[in-house]
Amino acid sequence: MLDLIIRNARISGEKDTVDFGCQDGRIVERVHHLDAPAHQEIDASGNLVTPPFVDSHFHMDSTLTYGRPRVNQSGTLLEGIALWGELKPDLDFDDIQSRARLLCRWAVGKGNLAIRAHVDVCDPALLAVRALLEIREEMRPYLDIQLVAFPQDGYYRYPQAGALLEEALDLGVDVVGGIPHFERTTAQGTRSVSALCELAAQRGLLVDLHCDETDDPQSRHVEALAFETQRLGMQGRVCGSHLTSMHSMDNYYAGKLIALIGEAELSVIANPLINITIQGRMETYPKRRGLTRVKEMLEQGINVAFGHDCVMDPWYSFGSHDMLEVAHMGLHVGQMTGVDQVRSVFDAVTVNAARAMQLEGYGLDPGCNADMVILQAEDPMEAVRLRAHRLFVIRRGEVIASSPEVNSTVTLGKTQEAVGFRNGELPD
Repeated sequence: MLDLIIRNARISGEKDTVDFGCQDGRIVERVHHLDAPAHQEIDASGNLVTPPFVDSHFHMDSTLTYGRPRVNQSGTLLEGIALWGELKPDLDFDDIQSRARLLCRWAVGKGNLAIRAHVDVCDPALLAVRALLEIREEMRPYLDIQLVAFPQDGYYRYPQAGALLEEALDLGVDVVGGIPHFERTTAQGTRSVSALCELAAQRGLLVDLHCDETDDPQSRHVEALAFETQRLGMQGRVCGSHLTSMHSMDNYYAGKLIALIGEAELSVIANPLINITIQGRMETYPKRRGLTRVKEMLEQGINVAFGHDCVMDPWYSFGSHDMLEVAHMGLHVGQMTGVDQVRSVFDAVTVNAARAMQLEGYGLDPGCNADMVILQAEDPMEAVRLRAHRLFVIRRGEVIASSPEVNSTVTLGKTQEAVGFRNGELPD
């Protein structure tokens, strides 16, 4: 007898529905009709079943601190960093954990079962690191948290950053992070890329650097990141996050960088909500959108993922940790409205993000973890358009969140009626 069967599940790209059989936390069957008993059955009723959403770039230590000690009035990256510097001395271990727990509850409810969280190591006590290491273990039954040792104030710019970053790794942080464009000089930024990649290579760890998060087209640290990745034989293990300066570069140089990124097998992580909010703040009109060249990199076969980045913190006042909202914004800003392009955007918050994080057992094939989300939608395009309701969130073959189908509200003339419909089909 199986633990769980999900019947009549629609999978992106497949015409007919399938049944999933789950046992001992894994998918063991995926067939058009599964003739077997189970302890629990769920009828997906033709709704889309997808592997869980993945947030490949987030800041959990600062989340839900909006208004403390004040609000970012300019909306710029630099004021956000300054504001975080004001807040850090007053951080409290229990408060960090309380905010992180709440965010994780939001994440699970939205079907986000993996988060890569950059945690600031520029604190002699490593308070946030120690707090989130405990949260990572506490939340393991519900979602995977991957922690990045992030020197927010600069690997060289902050005098103790190097030693503190290594201490964080010794404590069990998973990934080496950095912020080369925030160093005092371009040369120091380039040196930090080399040093951080060498450190990761020595320890056998992944790398994810905040890279070129600026409107300055001369910020080209991703070029060094691609070089170091190849020099150290770390292809497939390195991510460049943000890369917003590529939005401002001339096409010739951007084309060169895209080729180098592809050769090095870098994953690129864009953050649509934050990139378009923070970038272009010093301009009048026309204003740059700030998002990196997502469409062009996807067309060249580069693994591009999307992250939420922030929720109600010094850099971003909004957000609910909904990765479909991230995808929705990304396709608009990136002008990716073709059918295949929308599917690519959906992949950016699912399979591409999982690949960037090197998540094991991710997917819908037999042998993968029985981690799935049933959406109130028929396909990825409808899911993104509606920011589809999550009907069931399943972790290792067990339902950890669920909600009933929702009705849509439409206005007909002066009368407002709540009616249930799909694909915009109005009742007779």
